[in-house]
Amino acid sequence: MVLGVIGADCHAVGNKILERVFSDAGFNVVNLGVMVSQDEYIDAAIETGAEAIIVSSLYGHGEIDCQGFRERCVERGIEDIILYVGGNLVVGKAPHEEIITKFKAMGYDRVFTPDTPLEECVNYLKKDIESHRAENGKNHQY
Repeated sequence: MVLGVIGADCHAVGNKILERVFSDAGFNVVNLGVMVSQDEYIDAAIETGAEAIIVSSLYGHGEIDCQGFRERCVERGIEDIILYVGGNLVVGKAPHEEIITKFKAMGYDRVFTPDTPLEECVNYLKKDIESHRAENGKNHQY
């Protein structure tokens, strides 16, 4: 999986926590760090054969930074990659359901609010990767 903090966001602590949690759960994590562009995520996913991209944003501008990400994945030939996003994704307060609906409409497979337990994210990713592998004829389980 490829992990990073998108756009001009320089919040590094949460990124390191995510790296540790996913690594401890058995994932091979390529952590791009902070201030990552969409193309950097995609380049890394292509280079490593990643099955998932995990986008983090804490500074509230995720709605802007994340627009067109799925379309860019399609253009670059990784249309089937699992795409997650989480954090403080919008400026101000908005109902979680509204944020989730907005980002799913952008093509993200799962959207996590700041209060989502990290174990829940890990469990969803394991399940989604297993489903993705089954759909693509890969027999090995996570």
